[in-house]
Amino acid sequence: MEEMKRVLGIDPGTKRVGFAVSDALGVTAQGMETFIRRDGGMDELIAHIGKLIEEYGIGTVVIGLPLSMSGNEIEGSRRARDLASAIEKRLGVEVVLRDERMTSLEAERLMRSNGSVKRPQDIDRLSAVLILQGYLDEDRGSE
Repeated sequence: MEEMKRVLGIDPGTKRVGFAVSDALGVTAQGMETFIRRDGGMDELIAHIGKLIEEYGIGTVVIGLPLSMSGNEIEGSRRARDLASAIEKRLGVEVVLRDERMTSLEAERLMRSNGSVKRPQDIDRLSAVLILQGYLDEDRGSE
């Protein structure tokens, strides 16, 4: 039986980027260390993502696509699309964009409800988990 490739979830931000990775079966998402963008450029981030792809055997990358509440694209949408394009071109893996409306708010709500520390990087990590878990649940439902 062919080993399933893991899925990497990304909550892209201008200062911090949240990451989550699926388990080997593609059922659950676990948060990873948040990446702090020092220069705002793409090269350092793409190199970091490349290391994660290699280390975890990633086959698909799911990136949160920021949209307005009405569903229209906003400034962050272009940045997410640029990141997706760079990952596909430079790293050669499949990239899926997923609507991330409400994930940061949901992450904050979840952290408040269980009394968790609410550092920005914790919210970014949980947002990445929510983006990835939504994708995994949807993907499993379509089989």
